Amino acid sequence: YQKLDSEKKLEKVPAISTGCLGLDLALGVGGIPQGRIIEVYGPESSGKTTLTLHAAAECQKAGGTVAFIDAEHALDTYYAEKLGVDVPNTLISQPDSGEQALEIADMLVRSGAVDLLIVDSVAALTPRAELEGDMGDSHMGL
Repeated sequence: YQKLDSEKKLEKVPAISTGCLGLDLALGVGGIPQGRIIEVYGPESSGKTTLTLHAAAECQKAGGTVAFIDAEHALDTYYAEKLGVDVPNTLISQPDSGEQALEIADMLVRSGAVDLLIVDSVAALTPRAELEGDMGDSHMGL
């Protein structure tokens, strides 16, 4: 362990605003920290997608590139535009399986081409074997 002293300064973490000043302040770095994996958790219809769309709009306003992996196949682009998202300049993917979604996410992250990657939602990332299997099949450990 290293102790912080007057000679060592904490680096400022680059962040993307959530579009909500109170939340940005509560997060401690002025928004969603860049280069990190962040999970937005909450009950159904609690505003998780809305929060991420606000962050997408803020990222685009700052000149960033946004990718949205819509695993639920439920993205309302009209609503996204109303929140300020530049939908025509947003990379939107609706993958057929969890594996395909993760391949897309991996490619985007490795390319460095996006500033914000949203996966909506992790719970909808259904494995290909489960999608192609029969109703009674067991898929433990996938």
